[in-house]
Amino acid sequence: MGLGPDARCEGCGASVTGGTAGCLAIFEEMQARSYTDADLGAVHRLRVDVYALQHPDPYCISAKSFAAHLTGVCAALEHHAADPVNAAVMRWLSTNPLIRKPRLPQARGTLTIADVSAAPENHEAAVMAWARSAWRAYAPFEGLARRWIADALNTR
Repeated sequence: MGLGPDARCEGCGASVTGGTAGCLAIFEEMQARSYTDADLGAVHRLRVDVYALQHPDPYCISAKSFAAHLTGVCAALEHHAADPVNAAVMRWLSTNPLIRKPRLPQARGTLTIADVSAAPENHEAAVMAWARSAWRAYAPFEGLARRWIADALNTR
């Protein structure tokens, strides 16, 4: 893990002071502020999901955690109301469905949390652009995410 100035994050590749630890510090600071800043709070869940997909070693270890984050990004980008979709997915995942985690891509998007941090004037738009960037990197799994969402929505 790089600790020098402008080291690369091992997960997303961002060039940030402190490397992987610096990247995490940016994310954690935004998450903490999202409880008192409505602009940051509006995309709290999406920020978690995108960060997890770009840092899968600690956050997408199991098939269930990967499914939760992948479908979270899919729901935010493709469904008008992501919250009910995310709730259905969480209920579905709690039933321990038989799912497998695929081999994840090495490239995880051209935008990172550092890019979001550099655009504080329109946080929600920056997070959405970041999410679309990660979604493009995970394009081979779009159908899988949609299938898992459909399974979740059809489970009662």
